[in-house]
Amino acid sequence: MGQELNSVNLSLDFLSVCEAAAIASARTMGQGDRKYSDHVAVDAMRQQMDAVPMRGRIVIGEGERDEAPMLYIGEEVGAGFRVAPELRDEYPEVDIAVDPLEGTNLCALGANNAIAVLAASERGGLLNAPDIYMDKIVVGPSSRGAIDIDAPVKDNLKAVARRLGRDIEDLTVIVLDRSRHKKLIQDVRDAGARIRLIGDGDLSAGISAAVAGTNIHALIGIGGAPEGVLTAAAMKCLNGEILARLVYDPERLGVDKDKVPPEAEVLARLSEMGISDPNKIYDTNDLAPGKKIIFAATGVTDGALLRGVRFFGAGKRTHSLIMTNESRHIRFVDTVHVEGGPDTVIRF
Repeated sequence: MGQELNSVNLSLDFLSVCEAAAIASARTMGQGDRKYSDHVAVDAMRQQMDAVPMRGRIVIGEGERDEAPMLYIGEEVGAGFRVAPELRDEYPEVDIAVDPLEGTNLCALGANNAIAVLAASERGGLLNAPDIYMDKIVVGPSSRGAIDIDAPVKDNLKAVARRLGRDIEDLTVIVLDRSRHKKLIQDVRDAGARIRLIGDGDLSAGISAAVAGTNIHALIGIGGAPEGVLTAAAMKCLNGEILARLVYDPERLGVDKDKVPPEAEVLARLSEMGISDPNKIYDTNDLAPGKKIIFAATGVTDGALLRGVRFFGAGKRTHSLIMTNESRHIRFVDTVHVEGGPDTVIRF
């Protein structure tokens, strides 16, 4: 069985994992090569993760084994796999969802809101989600229980406004700027709410919707399913809510059939991953059922919640978010990584 996962003890280890990925990718900021930015983030995350005292399994990553060197689904990571077999039970089994660089385009262009992020839980605590699309609605704690993914946009916005004690016109909704969201955007405008369109990064946007003071009240629309699970892990710690449903219909995605896998192939893949109902509506606990959730993120470029990595002569500085649902602690961590000798001057 192994040791029980202690989320408080492991949280700082996972913070270091995100910091390493963020620093590596931040060095490529603005160079215009999104694949290279992602590659260095993955390499740094894998190397740091192998020092964590655990037997980790990637349940949401960059793809299948033949896609390596990306962190692939099913990959085993952690120091617990680098000891003699008879010693492995001393290390907890951990399921991990990773996005070494959420917002690869944002990093490549030097735009805001690129982050390095991961979520972890005890074995079986995170949905093994396929790398397809997912329809989502994310709200903060005040609006939990008030939304319905099948309800008209205006009805959901009315419910959110009512819970917040304000008018719809006072709400700000984040939507990915995609052609598939043309009707959604019009529906939000017709309802009277304000919209912030973003090019990438619906994970960090979803977190913003659950944090008071960001002036974001909901995220709505179709994005990646892996990001949906990571968002759910954050919601477990922030008391927010996500409702979601998988999307694989080319018509809903606004793309030609030849640009997405055939439906039969998608359904077979879902079945292999243990998903028997492809039309199921998932809530926060469905996506992240774990009793011990760890969520960690480090800013790569400046954003609404996290500052990006800053480099200076004697080292670098990172700004991170680390939280667990077990301890109920939400920490913003500002770290100065010191390089140089004993005469190094540290500036705060």
